[in-house]
Amino acid sequence: MRTNIVLNDLLMEEAMKLTNIKTKKELINLALKELVENYKRKNLIELKGTIKFIEGYDYKSMREGRTK
Repeated sequence: MRTNIVLNDLLMEEAMKLTNIKTKKELINLALKELVENYKRKNLIELKGTIKFIEGYDYKSMREGRTK
């Protein structure tokens, strides 16, 4: 998708130095990818403690028949 945006030059410069990325396009693609990954991870963390297992549930016994 092609778009025109105004970017913070100092922020772009710092990000390019930190990542050793040479093009703005590559840097923005990396930033978007990491943003999506972080939000997905955050959503998984929010699930912690919300899943209730059946009393006596043995997940290890379910793995015994699996082949790698």
